[in-house]
Amino acid sequence: MSVIKISAIQHKCLATAQTSLNYLRNKIADSAKQGAKLIVLQELHNSAYFCQQESAEAFDLAETIPGPSTEFLANLAKKHQCVIVASLFEKRATGLYHNTAVVFDCDGSLAGHYRKMHIPDDPGFYEKYYFTPGDATDDGFNGFKPIQTQIGKIGLLVCWDQWFPEAARLMALAGADILVYPTAIGWDPEDTPDEQKRQLDAWITIQRAHAIANNLPLVSCNRTGFEASTISEKASDKKTVGIQFWGNSFICGQQGEILASAAVDTEEMLMAEVGLANTEQIRRIWPYLRDRRVDAYNNINKRFIDTTVFTNTTTKKS
Repeated sequence: MSVIKISAIQHKCLATAQTSLNYLRNKIADSAKQGAKLIVLQELHNSAYFCQQESAEAFDLAETIPGPSTEFLANLAKKHQCVIVASLFEKRATGLYHNTAVVFDCDGSLAGHYRKMHIPDDPGFYEKYYFTPGDATDDGFNGFKPIQTQIGKIGLLVCWDQWFPEAARLMALAGADILVYPTAIGWDPEDTPDEQKRQLDAWITIQRAHAIANNLPLVSCNRTGFEASTISEKASDKKTVGIQFWGNSFICGQQGEILASAAVDTEEMLMAEVGLANTEQIRRIWPYLRDRRVDAYNNINKRFIDTTVFTNTTTKKS
């Protein structure tokens, strides 16, 4: 499809998985009525963002794929003949869990899945406790493989992945038609207004840069609303803490142009038309893929390049 209408559904945390899915059922129906053929949901939409603390009980939120949520969403994709990108806490096996995004095709089939590759571990975002990184694949894509659907190839990445240009580039090199990022990111309430602005500006800028550098449209769907974290009885500071998810979901084109954007603190259903065929014309004008110096990037797979030169010198006495 050369032109598609895209919807991104930004919302607050709801009480239960079933309440969340019922809410999304109505929003997906509304999006489809307005012509959306690709509908993107936010990261871990079925629950609160439980990664604010380490709790063994939170593993009870995980479910298998296929499972109840995938069946529910697959039926909606088939009913509305649209592609749905969902985000689930996956129980792959006993003791093995992933942060997994799932794509349902227009016929309700499971087109594919992506297991989050970059896993953060910061105050308020203790994801390494819960999630195993995605696997490298046997076909050479190392986990960064676009998912083929009836509307095109989805380059699907998740939240922390959006800060890494390598991930977006690998999806582009593998033939992605669009980059999609389900997201859960927000501020510490203790951040100053200036710091909040810097963080938000950086988040929008890095993703628009991925769109520009790869000549691909991009969808980023974030959570909104304040979610409190559990306060230990031993904590000296009893004030409520948590994350203020900053919303600002957006859809942009191949040159980073904003086509639709949401506010910080409102539930919104973004809609925008995206011309997938524009990539061809733009890549003729801005041929980044042609001019890449692939012969000179051999160090990119190193953790760090130590350029310090150690020399042994002998001082001769005259």
